[in-house]
Amino acid sequence: MKNIIKLLTLLFITVLLFTTYLAFVYDKESKAIEAKLSEDGVQRVDVIVDSYSFEPNQIIAVVNKPVEITLRSVTTVVPHNFNLNSPEAGLNIDQDISPGEEVKVTFTPTKIGIFEFYCDKKGLFGSHQKKGMKGILEVK
Repeated sequence: MKNIIKLLTLLFITVLLFTTYLAFVYDKESKAIEAKLSEDGVQRVDVIVDSYSFEPNQIIAVVNKPVEITLRSVTTVVPHNFNLNSPEAGLNIDQDISPGEEVKVTFTPTKIGIFEFYCDKKGLFGSHQKKGMKGILEVK
């Protein structure tokens, strides 16, 4: 009986440590970042594209002003893309991003709301979007 209790205690501690480790390593939460309004009237933000994440994954922009997002891939092998599709709000983007590449996407949101962006690539281990490669654009 003592061996079973020791084993269960060890198992509990192992699971607790592993869960804490995963929460630390895979915490892709980021604080919302406002796209900065430049002198030329364009709202700009830089986004890092990594394996299964966009950083930041929450962008705030102002309606009816152009937005330019610079997407910088830091991956070395896996390609990704950036999808932001809500045509009713002037958002119709499907941009491929090769490993190590930097691309810019420009659009003007025409409607206030919250819109999801994501990577719709699929790999050996499933959809990038289902693995957490998504974020939101909040238009105020």
